[in-house]
Amino acid sequence: MSMLAGVAHGRESDEASRHDNKPAEENAPIIVLGRGLPLPPATAAYGSEIITREQLSREPSGRIENALGSLAGFQQFRRADSRSANPSAQGVTLRALGGNASSRALLLLDGVPQADPFFGYIPFTALAPERMGVVRITRGGGVGAFGAGAVAGTVELASADRSELPLYEGAAFWGSRDAQELNVSFSPNVGTGFVSVSGRWERGDGFHTTPADLRVAASVPARYRDWSTSIRGVVPVGDNGEIQARIALFRDNRTLRFAGADNSSEGQDASIRYISHGPWQVDALAYVQARNFTSKTISATSYRLVLDQRDTPATGIGGKLEIRPPVGDAHMLRFGVDSRITSGTMLEDAINGGTGLMTATRRAFGRQVTSGFFVEDDWTLGNIILTAGARADRWTISNSSFAERNAAGVLTTDTHFPDRNGWEGSYRAGAVWNAGDVLALRAAGYTGFRLPTLNELYRGFSVGAVRTNANPNLSPERLRGAEAGFDVTPAPGMKFSATAYYNRLKGAISNVTVSNNVRERRNVDAIVAKGIELSAQAELGTVQLTASYAYAHSRLRASGALDGQNPSQSPHHMASAGLSWEPMMGATIGARLRYVGPQYEDDLGANRMPDALTVDGSAQWPLMRGVALVGRVENLFDERVVTRQVGNDIDLGLPRTIWLGFKITG
Repeated sequence: MSMLAGVAHGRESDEASRHDNKPAEENAPIIVLGRGLPLPPATAAYGSEIITREQLSREPSGRIENALGSLAGFQQFRRADSRSANPSAQGVTLRALGGNASSRALLLLDGVPQADPFFGYIPFTALAPERMGVVRITRGGGVGAFGAGAVAGTVELASADRSELPLYEGAAFWGSRDAQELNVSFSPNVGTGFVSVSGRWERGDGFHTTPADLRVAASVPARYRDWSTSIRGVVPVGDNGEIQARIALFRDNRTLRFAGADNSSEGQDASIRYISHGPWQVDALAYVQARNFTSKTISATSYRLVLDQRDTPATGIGGKLEIRPPVGDAHMLRFGVDSRITSGTMLEDAINGGTGLMTATRRAFGRQVTSGFFVEDDWTLGNIILTAGARADRWTISNSSFAERNAAGVLTTDTHFPDRNGWEGSYRAGAVWNAGDVLALRAAGYTGFRLPTLNELYRGFSVGAVRTNANPNLSPERLRGAEAGFDVTPAPGMKFSATAYYNRLKGAISNVTVSNNVRERRNVDAIVAKGIELSAQAELGTVQLTASYAYAHSRLRASGALDGQNPSQSPHHMASAGLSWEPMMGATIGARLRYVGPQYEDDLGANRMPDALTVDGSAQWPLMRGVALVGRVENLFDERVVTRQVGNDIDLGLPRTIWLGFKITG
């Protein structure tokens, strides 16, 4: 295979190359504790992109969502990160398949889905970049384990393995607006295995998301305070197996825009995984997640509390079994089953903004189950690799209800929604032709689907004066897509990739404008997205260069005024470029430029947000063995980044932020 396969395999490539230089009798598989199964040989057919541990460690913001944003085309619903965004707006998507805040891309950590069971957003504050070993982003529909829901693509986070973890590591930073960040980890060997314990805490007085000329007495900075901790243990079992177990806890508190507009999210996650690297390769996984969310809505006119979403407990339970039997060197066959069960309850109180008295209490509940089986085979025919896969899913939405009581406790609404279920089939196929040592050509086609989240079905919300209503009758979204591209590796350490794609998301769930200040979640006919993605990277001695560009022509297909409009929050152009220089061992200097084109707040194109160009930077300089001074800067030129705009009502993103701190490693 060409160098493309080595790049796709990321951190496995160096070990593999050293391994190939050994005599054949010594050429046994290299197993590093804490990893999953090796990537299938046809992974390159779907145009995966890699973010390395070194790139994560140099992220100027220290936040994983911004590191992911270095890949053009990756986006959250809004242009704000976890310090100033509402958590429920932090769904992720790719290829301008936007229009709502739920995740259309599947995000996994060590094989475990991370999206909130009720809302579908990603708890980024729980995913500390220093705990990760590598990130792989694959655009397009998913068919493998937990492929249901991956209509825009898959983001796979892998925890750092034994070879990547020092015995101890820590960092402390102080930044603008009295921001503080502290992270520590301790990863000793225990018997023949290892344990890694890590923690992260951060806070900040925040910045005003409201422009100065629009502030009122109730306007306050976007304060934040959050922490997370993780314990991961890995122990070998037999000659070829290992058990990986993980427990994680997190809590996140933010204040948004007005005094009293507080929200919180928290979670307790646990998972256990068995990996076998023997002739019959096995990946077996089980997990449980307990999450919660609270939010207080302050009126944009009276500046008083009008809604207290006091509790949203949700549970996610799931598991998978993947088996790869020995079928000869030319084939990699994998098949398996997976299941996800999610349930959640919304409890909220409506409050009279004038009197401060409660006017109603509301309770919504829902349960979803998605269970499927999948099969996929990669067939190597010399310098051509073919791949094809399919999965079948049975889904149910059940036990769903909505109840409301008035201030006297009298039941005024008691609706029980009918149970729903169905079968969905998903398919994908691709090919890679390694035309030589320099050029690889690839093509792929795929389908997929996504169930509406419990949030989309049963919970409405307000942002400013705009109300968005839930819709219990939403249907699944269904994707059909195709792409073709090439990868050029003219020299070691250099790569250029280009991809052209066409995606049609039928029944896309969008926030449809009903009247001036009212929207409702509805299935539109489709979102059609077509575009081009370019990426390049080069290692020139001690200098590393990266660049990424995504053009997306995304349009709504719907009746009436919506037809032909841009999906909300879906820019046509996104680009990034980065430079990193290592002048001496342990010292790095880096800069990154990021551009996001104009985009619309609403589906009718009435509120256009301007483009934004930001520059970030970081530098690290060793002071003594194991100790380094670190400086970081975000939005160096203090670019005005608009994150929300409804008429003259505007929210802004992060202004210039400077950090200074220390790192210790041993």
